[in-house]
Amino acid sequence: MKKENLFIILLFTAVILFSPSLHGQYEGKARMQGVVTDKGGTPLEGVKVTLFSLKASAGFETKTDKKGVWKAMWVRGGKWNIDFEKSGYGIKKITTFLLEDSKLVTLETTMEKVQGAVLKKELIKDFDKGNTLFTEGKIDEALDTYLKILNEFPDAYSIYLNVGNCYFRKQEYEKAIGAYKNVLEKDPGNTDVLISVGNSYSNMKQNDKALEWYGKIEVSKIDDPVVLYNIGAFNYNAGNIDGAVEFFKRSVEVRDDFIDGWYQLGMTNMSAGNNDAAITAFENYLKHDPGSEKAGQVREILKALKG
Repeated sequence: MKKENLFIILLFTAVILFSPSLHGQYEGKARMQGVVTDKGGTPLEGVKVTLFSLKASAGFETKTDKKGVWKAMWVRGGKWNIDFEKSGYGIKKITTFLLEDSKLVTLETTMEKVQGAVLKKELIKDFDKGNTLFTEGKIDEALDTYLKILNEFPDAYSIYLNVGNCYFRKQEYEKAIGAYKNVLEKDPGNTDVLISVGNSYSNMKQNDKALEWYGKIEVSKIDDPVVLYNIGAFNYNAGNIDGAVEFFKRSVEVRDDFIDGWYQLGMTNMSAGNNDAAITAFENYLKHDPGSEKAGQVREILKALKG
């Protein structure tokens, strides 16, 4: 799959709600849970968590409890898109990868309030409406709703992130970048926005610009292994091997059983001549995926490296 499509799938896959009768499509042996907090670390109760299995093309909803905890037990392995929604907060989207027989995976998620203005109750309602429209794929309607809020409360700068996401979904990347930069004027270190600007330039095939913006990101602040993997892959394809190693390495620090990260970390180190680091990465890969067809390939690579 081309990297452009990977980024689009990662950030903006439309979430479809399914009835409980379809549960068999996504049930399996994997288990995951999560904790959702605000920026201050306070648990958020009542967050709607929408989970979508790419392999099963099916999903379901749950909510966080008083401790901000949600659970999804005995689900299918593979990639999952997870959306978090709560009134007065921006939508948070992550993607994670589950091994079918992996141990319980715990994800930590932080949600941010709409910043820059204290919104009236009716505008909070409009903001939630915009989020719902966006999730349903009604992008033009969502965009109109966000712009209406900004027209009444121009200081609510964080809503420009939502505006940018709408333009991104419409593939109007220049407008998306303009909206994202409105957020960065007030919050220059916002990791999600820096990633979004980099993704926009990537989809425009302006690789130098994309690398420039990815280079502004503090890698340690990214906790989504698939985001890290995709940016690492972009760096690798663009010839920035050091950057690729940094992002791949972080992806397996976040998720020790993230086999795609271990594999690419091994391949990237091997291509750079860092054979000891490649051996370590490949051996870690085999700890988590000893029986697949790719594992056989990895064993042959290890023999060559050690020989």
